[in-house]
Amino acid sequence: MLDISAVDRALAQTIFARRLHWFPQIDSTNLHAMQQGRDGAPHGSVYVADEQTAGRGRGDHRWHSAPGQGLYLSALIRPQISVEQLVWLPLLAGLALHRAILETTALVADLRWPNDMLLHGRKCAGILVEAQTDAALGVFAVIGIGVNLHQRQFPAQMATPPTSLDLETGRVVENEALLIALLQSLHTELSLIDSPATRAAHCTAIPGRLEAISTWVRGKSVEVHGPQQVQGVTAGLDAQGFLRVQTADGVQTITTGGLREPLSRV
Repeated sequence: MLDISAVDRALAQTIFARRLHWFPQIDSTNLHAMQQGRDGAPHGSVYVADEQTAGRGRGDHRWHSAPGQGLYLSALIRPQISVEQLVWLPLLAGLALHRAILETTALVADLRWPNDMLLHGRKCAGILVEAQTDAALGVFAVIGIGVNLHQRQFPAQMATPPTSLDLETGRVVENEALLIALLQSLHTELSLIDSPATRAAHCTAIPGRLEAISTWVRGKSVEVHGPQQVQGVTAGLDAQGFLRVQTADGVQTITTGGLREPLSRV
């Protein structure tokens, strides 16, 4: 269990202060947070679970959420941005998660655009952002993040070989420390995009910041899975943070989907 009081003290100067809710078990923190958003829960509400029985990743992929083995959380936000600017949220979450892992473990993760965090080619964390526009409540979004912390074994036949922070560090990584670092970092990113005074400069800098923490967005041979199924070499991010891929038919801009390295063909 988390020491909620200690976490609250550490988050006193953030939008998440005194808005942390912990569950020993839940179907999905994202599903719960989305319902809470529709019910009017305030900006900065955070829902953390020890176990998810129906944890989800992008594309309705299942996120294995064994009890006591990971950090599973969803943050409900009501950002002061347009619907068009919601595309920045998964990328901001990636920047925040990368920083939190570095601060907590000294591990330098690799962001696989747009939402996977890898360590030595193995997946340790994922991000799922969902949003809804409500006539009465305006725009709200849920940033879901799952991090493998203590796992030593994983289900078979996962699309990307998995790992955990404990396996990569050789020690027990405290979920409380990672949670605090993550929410503090997420607060900083969201505050900069919420403020009209800093929004433009912050958004302009995001593509360059992402390229600095990712080997996947430039010069990487990839297959894109999802609605835009193409194969080619990544050619950086555009001004909105969308991925550009050089294909045999020219450069295509990928707005949604996942990346994989091409399978070797004999």
